[in-house]
Amino acid sequence: MSHPLPADVTLIVPCYNEAENVSALVRGVRKALDGISWELVFVDDDSPDGTSSEVVREAQDDPRIRLIRRVGRRGLSSAVIEGALSSTAPVLAVMDGDLQHDEAILRDLVTPLLAGDADIAVASRHIDGGDSAGLANRWRHALSRAGIRLAQSILPVPLSDPMSGFFALRRSVFEAAIPRLTGTGFKILLEIVLSVPGRVRMIEVPFVFRPRLAGESKLSPLVMVQFLGMLIERGCKGWLPTRFVLFASIGAVGIAVNLLVAEMARLAGADFRTSQILGTACAILANFQLNNRITYLDRPLRGRRWLPGLLVFVLGSAIGAFGNVGVAQLLYDTHGHWSRSSAAGALIGVVWNYAIASTLVWR
Repeated sequence: MSHPLPADVTLIVPCYNEAENVSALVRGVRKALDGISWELVFVDDDSPDGTSSEVVREAQDDPRIRLIRRVGRRGLSSAVIEGALSSTAPVLAVMDGDLQHDEAILRDLVTPLLAGDADIAVASRHIDGGDSAGLANRWRHALSRAGIRLAQSILPVPLSDPMSGFFALRRSVFEAAIPRLTGTGFKILLEIVLSVPGRVRMIEVPFVFRPRLAGESKLSPLVMVQFLGMLIERGCKGWLPTRFVLFASIGAVGIAVNLLVAEMARLAGADFRTSQILGTACAILANFQLNNRITYLDRPLRGRRWLPGLLVFVLGSAIGAFGNVGVAQLLYDTHGHWSRSSAAGALIGVVWNYAIASTLVWR
């Protein structure tokens, strides 16, 4: 009985609602990597459009195609990490499942790595021969340019396209980076480069970012918010986790919501107590929804889990508010400094609420 040769290259494709693109992508990969021992791992976040079914259909005809179907978990970076951990190949490649990445240049990415001439190869839209024309509109171009400038400001090595989702790396590089990866957000290349101890040999290969033919783009202001959180974490050397940065930022939004609703209630004729109750209730609900959509995007509460999660969040926030006031009052009685006591109380409240959210609400 013959056995298939072990793969030299594992191509990881994180996907969500890409059913219409699966067959075309498989055909392109077969052509691009002809003569190279490869496997293709689709990591699907339980897409409702039948992406997993399409992958299964392709895998029945080709054992080099595998599926990891994730239920109850979301996120591109964590999907890439799970796909990489499922592989034993010496070279790992990553590309999107939307056909905007040109699979024809896969050979140019992986060949230098297989030969040992580089550690990371990045498909770049921003060197000679590359183009980002496939981005849908001026807004997406602006988001991409802003992200690139921010990323380049903290990178330890020159990289023209740190926002690229199309790259390849040697397994040894991934294994060196994995203890420091958070798996949050959508820009896994940047996080890997920032997590590898020491310098790596990096090359860039030009590619043209193609227009999307099917499905929906994943680039959005939400992605950029998560990206900013990750940059802040890296700028603080990991002392402030990305989730905590996002959680605290949303808390600041909640304060603004509280003040706005309370003022609107006052103008409508409500007394002070009623306006404060309304403002607080709206702030808590806004914080819960924003955290569900942004901070904990990879594990959102839906259906029957939403209301119990909200109730625990409200209870935890109420306890946190009492702790906030108690700490602030104690410090004020001891030291008599108004602003410092208030800030300390607020910090205790945020940390408490974050602990409750991470351990009891979005477990």
